[in-house]
Amino acid sequence: MTVLRHALPLLVLSFVLSLPSLQAGEPNRLSAEEKQQGFTLLFDGTNLDGWKQSSNWSVEDGVITRRDRGGSLVFTEAKVPDDFELRFEWKVGEGSNSGVYYRPGQYEYQILDNKRHADGKNPRTSAASLYFCMAPSHDATRPAGEWNTGRIVCKGTVIQHWLNGEKVIDFDYTDPKWEFNVDLLNKRGADLTARGANLSLQDHGDPVWYRSIRWRELPDDFELDRSPVGPAKIPADVLEAERQKLERILENRRRAAQRRQAN
Repeated sequence: MTVLRHALPLLVLSFVLSLPSLQAGEPNRLSAEEKQQGFTLLFDGTNLDGWKQSSNWSVEDGVITRRDRGGSLVFTEAKVPDDFELRFEWKVGEGSNSGVYYRPGQYEYQILDNKRHADGKNPRTSAASLYFCMAPSHDATRPAGEWNTGRIVCKGTVIQHWLNGEKVIDFDYTDPKWEFNVDLLNKRGADLTARGANLSLQDHGDPVWYRSIRWRELPDDFELDRSPVGPAKIPADVLEAERQKLERILENRRRAAQRRQAN
């Protein structure tokens, strides 16, 4: 009896730990807390109803999988709310690149294998960056092939990016100290004041997977976590490469405009 009495708690603990739904949120399902907070599930793990594509994305084992070239996967059931929280999980193959576009133009949460892709050399184009605008505070990615959790929180003029439970970007784009960053993204092709886009998962020609995509419109009384976090420092040689890249973008845009005028 003494042995059984001591063994029983261990058996119960072992059983509880074996239940994945109790250890972490089940993929493609809203938790009780998320339901209470007003989240909506955008992908239930079984089909791509409500999403528009060109037959290059599919669902495999409860996961959105990019299979071939053909363009982005776009959620068409509703526009992204002005003030919102978006949660999702993502993973990439070795050297892969993708992105989550959540406002008009080049308004992108970068998805990347930082270790092997060239964009990983510049924090401002690395995973979880507001691409070509704001660098994350540090690299919080997991190795290629492992799941990452992404989170975007936007309210008013504040933009936050989170990665694997860590806030890595938090800035108010009306703050004069971010004037250079705002102008940089504007030159690339995004107005930070723009609203009303469809959520879009980028097809960059590389293996990428998504699941557990859900969002909610933030209530007026929602209070942001404004604990300070700043962008990672960018080395001088990387800044020079970025400057040259921007010049090429602007030059290609000028040439395209000239061709349109000629026609």
